[in-house]
Amino acid sequence: MTPQNTFADSGADLELAGISKRFPGFTAIEHLDLTIPAGSFFALLGPSGCGKTTTLRLVAGLEEPTTGQILIGGRDLTNTKPFQRPVNTVFQSYALFPHMTVLDNVAFGLRRRKMADPVGKAHEALRLVELDHLAGRKPLQLSGGQQQRVALARAVVNRPALLLLDEPLGALDLKLRRQMQLELKTIQNEVGLTFVHVTHDQEEAMTMADTVAVMNRGRIEQMGAPEDLYELPKTTFVANFLGQSNLFTGEITASTPTSISIGVSGRAIVVPKDRAEIHTGVVTIGVRPEKLNLLTEEPEARTGVNVIGPGRVIDVSFSGVSTQYVVAVPAVGDIIVFAQNMDFGPVVTVGAEVWMSWSVDHGFGLADSPELVTAEAGV
Repeated sequence: MTPQNTFADSGADLELAGISKRFPGFTAIEHLDLTIPAGSFFALLGPSGCGKTTTLRLVAGLEEPTTGQILIGGRDLTNTKPFQRPVNTVFQSYALFPHMTVLDNVAFGLRRRKMADPVGKAHEALRLVELDHLAGRKPLQLSGGQQQRVALARAVVNRPALLLLDEPLGALDLKLRRQMQLELKTIQNEVGLTFVHVTHDQEEAMTMADTVAVMNRGRIEQMGAPEDLYELPKTTFVANFLGQSNLFTGEITASTPTSISIGVSGRAIVVPKDRAEIHTGVVTIGVRPEKLNLLTEEPEARTGVNVIGPGRVIDVSFSGVSTQYVVAVPAVGDIIVFAQNMDFGPVVTVGAEVWMSWSVDHGFGLADSPELVTAEAGV
């Protein structure tokens, strides 16, 4: 795409201060404090019912907060109407006018606001999403991905300080969704707007956003760069929601100035203190499945390496790039291993006896335990 700078200085920061939202019978958002810098691509990620869409609706002015303030570009807009806010929203449903051409859809808002040169600006926005050659078509003559890009152009052309994306790719198939993830990120970089993207799709958030906030039950559990959340989750919820994790819970049995250890099935599982949230009592240590090595013989004990096993392979699933192994370890449970397919076929088959090892530096220590999370959730 050719860079366009027309909208580059229109982004603004978003601040939510002490926001809560209560409906009859339940609280959707509980005292949310959040600052999103101008020009960033920010993702609110979480399961259905966690409060992310309610947060988006509050920012758009479609809901009123029970408490707190909403500031955009330093201006308090808490009590302003939706049309008075420098905000546009792109929905999953596209919401295009079927009887209008693509060009007229994009120019519609400009004409209503009596902006100068609505047609020229609409063409410019369509060039940004590489659809100007289809300006004369109707929405139903376009593919789903093309319709979504028209919806994006219609939102961007209004030069909002803030662009809200409400599950915008949910209706697309997997291949097109991945293509659009990259295109959205490219467009965001070129126009310089502040994007706030709401999604339940972990891969989508990790691929597109500069910063991800993982929401759970109306609160932000953890926020940071995608790679930081994945490599160093702080809670069981984040560890399990962003990909898969193998978790081991136990009482601390040893401590050094730089590490702590717990006992798991007669073995010491070690994690660095600077990768652990708590250093006393009962601790949950986790490791991602792709960090594990699958071994057919018991390895010799080595400093800096954790070992678990023996276990029995109970499932093997080939997925192209990698193979997933599920290993049942007595007194521990099932452990998941992702092995990259360097050779033809699985390394081991169902029924094989195996051990697993991983670098101590690849583990993480959580601030809670799976048992506590289950009890709080009422499971």
